[in-house]
Amino acid sequence: MIELRPFSKLGGADHGWLKAKHHFSFASYYDPNNMGHGALRVWNDDEIAPNTGFPPHPHRDMEIITYVRDGAITHEDSLGNKGRTEAGDVQVMSAGSGVRHSEYNLEPETTRIFQIWIEPTQAGGQPTWGSKPFPKSDRSGKLVTIASGVKGDTDALPIRADARVLATTLKAGESAEYDVGKARHLYLVPAVGSVEVNGVKVEARDGAAIRDEAKVRITALEDAEVILVDAA
Repeated sequence: MIELRPFSKLGGADHGWLKAKHHFSFASYYDPNNMGHGALRVWNDDEIAPNTGFPPHPHRDMEIITYVRDGAITHEDSLGNKGRTEAGDVQVMSAGSGVRHSEYNLEPETTRIFQIWIEPTQAGGQPTWGSKPFPKSDRSGKLVTIASGVKGDTDALPIRADARVLATTLKAGESAEYDVGKARHLYLVPAVGSVEVNGVKVEARDGAAIRDEAKVRITALEDAEVILVDAA
């Protein structure tokens, strides 16, 4: 079963410096029938104006993955971590028992990100942060795991969740496949380009909530960049 969630119908807010679309209930957008997809709790599509951003604020008991689509994001937190994550790279913060952080766009252009929150398997624990480049050339024509709590995914950024986050870049006509375990919740969003997922057309920035499919086949209808979450 694939439920299409068109970008035009997503909840959202325009704060001037921040244009946000929410795939699930978040902040001022509240929908009791759309609180997440399995352990996936948040998928925000954010556009952050130059020299603006999120001032220091707290999090706890959440795995927060930031996928940078354009521009760069500069992170600083109460653990002393500082880092700049640019387009094509990924950062992960395990909020654990509690952490404060800020995220700013210090670039001269708009920064565009997907921010993905996944519920951890256990509450508490020491907060952590990490960032890693995942060159688009390395994921051309295949799904690459970029963040994971699954044993054996050693090349991915670690998260404390029964989940993995994958990415691929596909040229028009190319396909990538993913075998789905039982009772899993998959959510897919093309950052760029339109794709067909098991026969369902998904445009750029649309969401596709996937359940009860043994295999997912993603075929690019045009050059595309796709992010996929597989969660319990």
